[in-house]
Amino acid sequence: MTKHKLEYIWLDGYQPTQSLRSKTKVVSDFSGKVEDAPMWCFDGSSTEQAPGGSSDCLLKPVACFPDPGRKNGFLVMTEVMNPDGTPHRTNGRATIDDDDDDFWFGFEQEYTIWNPDTDRPIGFPAEGFPAPQGPYYCSVGTGKAVGREIVEQHLDLCLDAGINVEGINAEVMMGQWEFQVFAKGAGSAGDQVWLARYLLERVAEDHAMAINWHCKPVKGDWNGSGMHANFSNSLLRTCGSKDVYEQVCQAFQPRIKEHIDVYGADNDQRLTGLHETQSIDKFSYGVSDRGASIRIPIATVESGWKGWLEDRRPASNADPYMVASAIIATVKGAGVTA
Repeated sequence: MTKHKLEYIWLDGYQPTQSLRSKTKVVSDFSGKVEDAPMWCFDGSSTEQAPGGSSDCLLKPVACFPDPGRKNGFLVMTEVMNPDGTPHRTNGRATIDDDDDDFWFGFEQEYTIWNPDTDRPIGFPAEGFPAPQGPYYCSVGTGKAVGREIVEQHLDLCLDAGINVEGINAEVMMGQWEFQVFAKGAGSAGDQVWLARYLLERVAEDHAMAINWHCKPVKGDWNGSGMHANFSNSLLRTCGSKDVYEQVCQAFQPRIKEHIDVYGADNDQRLTGLHETQSIDKFSYGVSDRGASIRIPIATVESGWKGWLEDRRPASNADPYMVASAIIATVKGAGVTA
């Protein structure tokens, strides 16, 4: 009989930004399949998800991956449910209308490796600032690519777990990095982003560092952190029509508030119209335009208007479930056909 360690991972009820929580369940002879992971529960009164007098919340497994950091371990992503089996109010995954996995998402998750001793990004001096940004993006070399050992360890863990990370790179601010996750199906994409975030937090523990998900961790002339959402459905992947793409983009114009409301806390500090962003209260789209709300990738145009779009507004601290849910609702609501 083999004992397996199942790490049940969920999102708590803290606002405006939810945090990851997890606990370990030891079971015998686990198959590794999510459908064989049992429902579990936790004390919601300790996570802002239930009152003390009736504190049980349920954990419903939705994804399962091998845990590369633990012998006989598995990472079990879960949804939080009420005791009656209905989705909890904090359950963003349950709001996604994508049962047929027609929507594909690629999330570009930016983050900052944070030094708790200085309360500043890794590589920043204790006082003052490093050289202005410019040499740090996709850099190599001491003093420029700072924190690489954490980033590489995280990438290896994700790949070993089977999480579909498609790339990494150093970002514009010193100590700021990015990984990209792609999946066919909005729920699966969100699951894998959250699990990759969890593994990154765990790697940072090993190095006595923290991960700062805030969208503007350093004020001033420094880039903020986003989570650009690349998305497509069968229409966008096959239409071959510039007009269809423009109609889909235009459907986002009257729904600025609905999107910004779920695109991450303090996003006004990042979406200023500077540092490769559009202003938070404006909407624009354009081919290869990284200063637009939605960028039409040049690869989509060169493929005969068959491909995807990139919503550049989501912040690094946004919930990918809620971002995907909002995008799907807007695209479906537009009623655009080829």
